[in-house]
Formats: sequence, structure tokens, C-alpha cells
Amino acid sequence: MKTKSLYTNIILIMAMDVFLIFAAWYGAHLLRFNFEIEPNFTSSIWKALPLIIIAKIAVFYFFSLYRGMWRYTSIDDLFNIIKAAVTSAVIIMVILFFTHGFKGFARSTFILDTILTIVLISSNRLSVRLYFLLFTNGSDSPKDILKNLFIPGNKKYEDIKNLLIIGAGDCGEKIFRELRDNNSLKYKVAGFIDDDIKKVGRRIHGIPIYGTIDDINKIVEKTNAHEALIAIPSATSVQMRNIVEQCKKTGVLFKTLPGMGELINGRVSVKAIRDVAYRDLLGREVIRLEENLIGRYLKDSSVLVTGAGGSIGSELCRQICRFCPDRIVLFERAETPLYEIDLELRKNFENIEIVPLLADICDLQQLRTAFKTYKPQVVFHAAAYKHVPMLEIQPWRAVQNNIIGTRNVLDVTNEYLVDRFVFVSTDKAVRPANIMGASKRVAEMLVQSQNGCSLSQTKFITVRFGNVVGSAGSVIPLFKKQIAEGGPLTVTHPEINRYFMTIPEACQLILQAGSMGSGGETYILDMGKPVKIVDMARDLIRFSGLEPDVDIKIEFTGLRPGEKLYEELITEGEGIVPTHHEKIMVLRGQYCHTKPLNGSIDEIARLGDVQDDRGIRIKLKKMVPEYMPAASEFN
Repeated sequence: MKTKSLYTNIILIMAMDVFLIFAAWYGAHLLRFNFEIEPNFTSSIWKALPLIIIAKIAVFYFFSLYRGMWRYTSIDDLFNIIKAAVTSAVIIMVILFFTHGFKGFARSTFILDTILTIVLISSNRLSVRLYFLLFTNGSDSPKDILKNLFIPGNKKYEDIKNLLIIGAGDCGEKIFRELRDNNSLKYKVAGFIDDDIKKVGRRIHGIPIYGTIDDINKIVEKTNAHEALIAIPSATSVQMRNIVEQCKKTGVLFKTLPGMGELINGRVSVKAIRDVAYRDLLGREVIRLEENLIGRYLKDSSVLVTGAGGSIGSELCRQICRFCPDRIVLFERAETPLYEIDLELRKNFENIEIVPLLADICDLQQLRTAFKTYKPQVVFHAAAYKHVPMLEIQPWRAVQNNIIGTRNVLDVTNEYLVDRFVFVSTDKAVRPANIMGASKRVAEMLVQSQNGCSLSQTKFITVRFGNVVGSAGSVIPLFKKQIAEGGPLTVTHPEINRYFMTIPEACQLILQAGSMGSGGETYILDMGKPVKIVDMARDLIRFSGLEPDVDIKIEFTGLRPGEKLYEELITEGEGIVPTHHEKIMVLRGQYCHTKPLNGSIDEIARLGDVQDDRGIRIKLKKMVPEYMPAASEFN
């Protein structure tokens, strides 16, 4: 029944087009002959009419003019109409030239006919869109219809909210159109704000750009705005801080669109709107990606990601899917995170084969089965235990997962001839002061040894970076929870600082580094300047509308076992070299000797199996001389 209705609609549309095609053809002759068509041309009009209609309808069909929804007619549809009209005109002229030599036809009529066809067909489509825009959004009176006609973006809802869009660029314009066209979104755009003085006073789709962010108080009063939307995905952290401060002063609710790194495929949509988060104040710099290089090793390939449900692993999966691999294998042992990222990727990337595997890198047989079945060409190894205090208590878990698990993945990678292996490491591996860092340093040594001392054809690459904002177990979720509970916020030391990077930024740079390596390199991501944790705590308190040390106290609890005051990205003796990418550096440390390393790995694996706490620490100290644990840990 639905198909029958669809065919009926298409037939009606075609019938309307036939009438308009005739009107354009006849009208072209009227214009050509000043509304007095010469008798000898009249017969030519009717003689050519069947060819005109058949040729144009066929070409219109070829250009998909009967597949679109007229209520959503856009610039793209107009271009299609122009291309179809010009193409059909050329075809008609060629046929008439070879059959009649243009005898009995005024050549200028073909130009006039093409113009009239474009005008009439596009006007017909546009009238349908106007009808849906003006008469099908709940209006039921002439007054409402006039409001829709003369007040851009007007909607009839009792609980309508006036919205200010901060950012009068492409992003703001796209959001305006989506809000205007979607009647389920109960917002009316009351105006734009932009810091570009040249734009102030101008209009976007009839909506005025009232002023700059410094004028927001006056603009809110003038427009009676209820909410503000920050639609500047490329805004820097300094710009975001200023915008947020100004919005807070007005008292209106405000939200934001994510930075470009968070937008899947760069698509701007109201679905992406979210509350402003601390990561927006930290940095929203757009990363320059060499997409052609990344695409070379990801497009149409089979990719496997270990730890695919984690903070880094899941974002890696999202970013990888942007480059259209043939298949992505999600290797994860935590059921719920695996289920969630699987659902998300299936929804957003329908053309990619998504394979969720509930599996553990500590199980060599599970790894072999996955590699044999799905034959990955690229492996991203992001699975790891990372909570410093937890691993200080149970160091054998760091051994089993971070060290033995990594060796397992490396062994299977070599066994199944993977093209490229990218290992996600951490700044805690540099002069480690804790079990977590030491275990990751050993894992780095294992990866480096593959290209340094073996005959493997796989390119093994390590990427090292610091903390990421918002990852599971990071300090920001803890601070938010403590603020919600009324405080105090607990900071271990007044001078402790860390490097921070947003998760999308880190993952984009991992993909970039993966495209640059030829094997054996350790890439260091530019983390910018370190941030004091106490300053971050104060920022978050203010961000919540409270005052540090007045509404919410900050308490210093002392450094935890294995915790350093500051982290480093380079260990002594490692030569660092800039690369052609401004955000990535490379170092070439001393390659490990395979046999001594493997012997030590077997020994520490045995110590891990029997949960020998002291033995593990002693062995790690021998394997990683720069490991500097507290002396009490050996007692």
C-alpha cells in the first residue's frame, strides 16, 4: 500500500513537470517573438513537443529529481535541476540538429526554454517547501501564518524558548537551519552574537547579528533570550573561558557544540549539543591531520583495537571509523563498555563491519582465534591497567595485563604478519616511580625490541603521552563528585602538576603518528604546558558557580604511594627530534636485546603467577634501572 502511494506521488509529480515543460517551451517562443508567434514556427512547436517532454523527463529521472522530498528542497536540489535542464537542452539540440538541421526552429528559444525550465521546476519544488514551512507547523490562524512568513524561524509553542547563537559562522548557520526546520525542537533563534565586528548588524536568514560577546547582557535583555548556544567548534580555550564567563554574568543557561575533534566526520548537528565541560576550557584546538596518509593504512583495511571499551580505546575506534576501514574488531574484556561502543559504532557507521569480541589479551588462545578469523592488518594496542594506587597494592595484575598481555599481542601480531602495530603508552613510563609506570616501560621495551632485534616485517610504533581529560578514573570526575557532595576537594600536594590533553585530540595524534612510523620509533605528543591540579580544582569550583575556599574547601592529603609531583615525557639519554607535524616529536631510545628481555619476562611472569609482591618490585628494578620506587617498598 505504501509502495502504491509512492508511485502515485511520482506520477503526479511527473504530470506536473510535463505541464511545466510545455509551459517553458511555449513561453520561450512567446518571449522570442514578442508574444506574436509567426505561423511557420507554430507547427514546429507542436512537432518537437513530444521529444522535449520525453527527453526532459528521462534526464530529470536520471538526475534523481523524483527521489527527493520536496519539503526539504535545498541548494543541492537547485543545482540538480540546473544540471538536468542544461543536459536535456543539449540532448534535444543535438537530436534536432541531426534530424531537422534546426529548420523551423529559432535557436534562441532553446536558451530561453532552458532558463524557463529551471525557473518553473525549481519554483514548483520551492513552493512545496514553503507550504510545509508555513502551514504545517501548528499554525491555525492567518495571524500565525503571517508570523511564519515575516518572522524567520517563528514557531508556535507555548513553551517556546528564545535562543541566542554565539558564533555567526558556518556552524551557527547550520544549527539555525536545523532548529528552524525541525518543529519538535522548541527553540526560536532570537539572534546571533559574533566577535567579528564586520558581521555585526548583518543578518543570517533574516536573523540579526546583534553584537559581540561583550554585549551579551544588552542582547539578552533586548531579545528576551532564555538560553545561549556556543556554536564555535574551533574556539580556543581562551575564547571559551571568556564566552563562558560572559554567559554566566547574564544568568541564562548556556550549552555548546563540541570541538571539531569530537564531531563525528565533522558533522554539525543539534544532536551534538551538550553542556559546557572543563575540557572545553582546557583546549579545543583543531588538530591538523594528514588524512591522506592516515587513510592509506586505514581505508578498506581490517583493524583490531585492544581495550576498545576504554576511554582511549573507544575514542580510537570512533576516529578510525572516520577513515572507512573495511572492518574494525573491538577486543575488550569488560562487557558493558564493549556493548556500548558496539551499539554506537553500528549506529554511526553502517557501512563498516563492526565485530565486538568479549576477550582478554591475557588469553593467548583468544588472541590467536581473533587474528586467524579476522586477519587484522593494523593493530592498536590500548588495553592496560592504569590506576596507580590500585596497582601499587596488586603489582601482579600490572605484570599479567600490562606486560604479559602486551607480549601476547606482540607474539600473535608477528605470527599473523600484521602490517602495522601501534602501542599506546604513557608519560608514567618515563623514570617510573610506580608499578604502573614500570610495567608500561617494560611493555615499551618489548615493542621497541620487535623492530630493533627481530626480523619482523611489521612496523611497530609506540606513542607516548600524558593524562587525558575525562578518562575513567581521572581527577576531573572525582572533583565533580566531591563538588556535588559539597566538598572538600582533595588534592595530594599543592605543587603537583600534570600534562593534560583531550581524548579526541590524543586519539587523532595517535592515528597521525601511526601513519608516520617506519618501525621502532617512539612518538611523543606535544602536551603543551603542565597544569597544576590545585588550579584545576579551583577552576572546576568556579565553573560550578561556587567560590573556592569559601563555598568549597580544598584539602591537601599528601602524595599517594607511587605518585610523583610531576610527570616527564622523555627519559635521560633519549634523543628527541621534531617531525614534520608540529604536535608530534620522535625519539629513538636504546633498542633492547631480545634474549635477556625474554628471559626476564618469563621470570617476572612466574613472580606474577605466585603474586610475589617484593619479587616483582626487585625484578622490575633490574629490568628498568631508572625505576625509582620508595625504599620502603622493598622491606
